[in-house]
Amino acid sequence: MLATRTLLGDIASQLRAQGRALLVFHLFFTVLATAVLVPLTTWTLAGLLHAFQQPALSNAQIAEMALSPLGLAWGLVALGLSFLLIFLQQAGMMRLLALSGSGRYHASMNALWQTGKRLPGIAGLTFLQVGAHLLLLVPFALLIATAYDLLLGEAELYVVMRLKPPAFWYFASIGGSLGAIALWLQAWLYARWFLALPALVLDRLTPVQSLARSRELTRGRHARITALALAFAFGVAAFPIAFSLLFNALAMPLIEHLPDRMSLLIPVMLIYVAVYSVLIIAMTFLGVAANSLLVINLYHRLGGSTLALDDLPAPARSGWWAWTAEAVLLIFALVQAGWVLSDFQLRDDVRVTAHRGSSIAAPENTLAAMRRAIQEGADYLEIDVRQLRDGNVVLSHDRNLKRLTGRDLDITDLTLAETRDIDIGSWFDDAFADERLATLDQVIGLAHGKARLYVELKPAPGNETDLIEAVVERLRHHGIADSAVVASLSPTIIRDVEAYAPDIDTTLFVQFLLPGALAATPADNIGLRHTQANTDVVRLVQNSGRELHVWTVNDPREMSRYIDMGVDNIITDRPATLIDLLTERATLSDGELLLVKLRNWLHH
Repeated sequence: MLATRTLLGDIASQLRAQGRALLVFHLFFTVLATAVLVPLTTWTLAGLLHAFQQPALSNAQIAEMALSPLGLAWGLVALGLSFLLIFLQQAGMMRLLALSGSGRYHASMNALWQTGKRLPGIAGLTFLQVGAHLLLLVPFALLIATAYDLLLGEAELYVVMRLKPPAFWYFASIGGSLGAIALWLQAWLYARWFLALPALVLDRLTPVQSLARSRELTRGRHARITALALAFAFGVAAFPIAFSLLFNALAMPLIEHLPDRMSLLIPVMLIYVAVYSVLIIAMTFLGVAANSLLVINLYHRLGGSTLALDDLPAPARSGWWAWTAEAVLLIFALVQAGWVLSDFQLRDDVRVTAHRGSSIAAPENTLAAMRRAIQEGADYLEIDVRQLRDGNVVLSHDRNLKRLTGRDLDITDLTLAETRDIDIGSWFDDAFADERLATLDQVIGLAHGKARLYVELKPAPGNETDLIEAVVERLRHHGIADSAVVASLSPTIIRDVEAYAPDIDTTLFVQFLLPGALAATPADNIGLRHTQANTDVVRLVQNSGRELHVWTVNDPREMSRYIDMGVDNIITDRPATLIDLLTERATLSDGELLLVKLRNWLHH
């Protein structure tokens, strides 16, 4: 009854018969959903940030906001709406497929309308299914959080990931076991209610009756249905990736053999990107449609009725609307291609910041790492600074030196004299056994006239003002306040720096940049985790009069992609790699560089 070969054959036949109708429905639904969901998400998220008065989101701010009553409510509503849209789209496609006849693309308008009329029932089913999955997940999430708090709660996450102490492995074992059990239960519940939506749509059952009908049909088949659904999902996900790789492998060499003339390359690339965009949209549609076909075919095979729904008259000019939707798709692809090419800047303009010095070649935050970064040609030396008990400012990312020395030493308990016997280089390599905690004054003297400083403040609780004043006064004393950058993950510290020294450039490091965030921070630059950067964010930050700095980028392909986005500064552990990449790109002609940028865009 669940024979995979015949099931796939039925799905392929139905796609051929109803493909155009499904595509038109998909386009109409996507436009309507986007018109509602995107503005609603942006508006509510901006309101949430305003309520918390958070200009950006660091790790601590994310946790504080997400775990607040308002944050939890927003998250639950956003999750529910997302699944509701998925259910609505699948319901419309199922209704469309249940109509008698084939090739009835004009019926897509009716399917859209009838799906809207079933909104209360579909919303109720979404609430029950998503709510049950969340309730099943809550106790496991609480147990994992409790285990983390007991075993690792007081340790810095960065230190834990670098050192991986025994407590980390205990937590990994406990958390992994709990996660595996939670995942198994989620899969069991998913298979149990896998056929609830077609029961509601095709047999007009209530949400509760639909869940009961699905439970009846899937009894004894949970493992097979789960395996089939997972295999199908992986196949659908892999298909666009494989297609993209094949398309690029065949088409890119043809473009690369064209004459190096911009008058020819630009139109060809415009067509190339437009065709690529249309085909990727088509692949996405096939995945969505195939999933709906899988569910409805399983429902039919396992005994669910497949009553032909009332074949309501099609709206006037349905064919015209179908052709219009498809034409709009082509126009959208051409416009998107134009946007893509217009974002390509023919010359690269990005500064190189060595993260804790050249920390891939020498121990982080040491004079050796700074010397190496200067030799490699870095524009900035990014350093983490803390204050010792005697007021001296030294370079150290961690408050405790256990990761670097194996000894439980707190920076705030030490004097400069006491640090002279502490080896912070041997952990990296025995060749660096003579490295000691570097002072801010030493780094300033080393970098003067060779590289600028990018100083991230790491104050101890209650020490914020003292550290700000100590750093600013050292920068002013050495005459480099106008060329240095002072950074922090804390919006409060950035505001204090701006108030104390408005002449010094500041950077606020953030994990995410959300709507309305820029209006609430006085920072001159935004430092963003590189995985969150895209062309829209770059444009948003730069249009506000600020620079966008991304951290920490170590892969050459990623470096190239962020250069193409137009970011202003790349912070990396591998400054030599980035400088070599920029040097190589500077030797390319405009046409060659345009091809490089196109290839990077395709691989993003």
